[in-house]
Amino acid sequence: MWVSPAAGEAKPLAPRASRSRLDSARTLLRACRPRQWSKNALLLAAPAAGGVIAEGSVELRVGAAIVSFCLLSSATYLLNDVRDLEQDRLHPRKRLRPVAAGEISPRAALASAAVLGLGGIAVAAAVRPLLALVGVGYLALTAVYSLWWRRVFLLDIVAVAGCFVVRAAAGGVAAGVPLSRWFLVVTSLCAIFIVAGKRHAEFIDDERAGVTRATLALYSRSLLNTLLGAAAAGAVVAYAIWAFRRPESGAPWYELTILPFMASLARYGLLLGRGAGDAPEEVILHDRVLLALGLVWVVLFLCGIYVDR
Repeated sequence: MWVSPAAGEAKPLAPRASRSRLDSARTLLRACRPRQWSKNALLLAAPAAGGVIAEGSVELRVGAAIVSFCLLSSATYLLNDVRDLEQDRLHPRKRLRPVAAGEISPRAALASAAVLGLGGIAVAAAVRPLLALVGVGYLALTAVYSLWWRRVFLLDIVAVAGCFVVRAAAGGVAAGVPLSRWFLVVTSLCAIFIVAGKRHAEFIDDERAGVTRATLALYSRSLLNTLLGAAAAGAVVAYAIWAFRRPESGAPWYELTILPFMASLARYGLLLGRGAGDAPEEVILHDRVLLALGLVWVVLFLCGIYVDR
């Protein structure tokens, strides 16, 4: 049977178009930084501390809240990638990000950010209206950071740390668990410790690469080390107060969690001294000592919640 050249040439177009759409979706997913979604596990902290994480309805609400914040955080990553386009192109590693590499246009990135942001707020509202307000606050904080505070001394660290605190608060709102002041203090100080560690690693990384960014020019290595020490010491003291003020049980489970908590901060500080910390989630998930200490902490904490109930 005779087939015209036009018809013969048209057949492979559909598979190529399909592959193109699939490649575009993969590129967009990479721009959304799914590896950093692990930060949203912080939403589990408040319901776990309240001992309600195993309840069916709570599991569903917190799970949906985590999905919401994955969408919201990806929206902020796309916004930041557009904002940092020129700087990222000069960075040896960040130049490979899809927006900086030209794989996604700034216009498409902003449109995707808007869709993800609205989707995240919609999911949050389906869980609880108050959670949607927390989500809006998260977006507002990240927007203020991206457009202004990132260039203000210390406020850039406070803003990024605040995003961690908002995540922790969102978990409490989703689960209906009231947040104690000591929980918020510990979360805030640990967040400052991690963000200061990230700045410290970026500072070292830029020194090695010969890149000077405006944000890092505001800091010195000694100042960041001082901030790290102060945040770690404050976190240990606040955590100890929180642990000793927990309801008493037959064994000092909560008090014992102070030991792996302190050891984790010390281990993380050691890794920072070696130049790690630029990607905190990768440091935590790939260091066996930190994972082991985290497991010990979880076991002791769960014993405090469930053993002597």
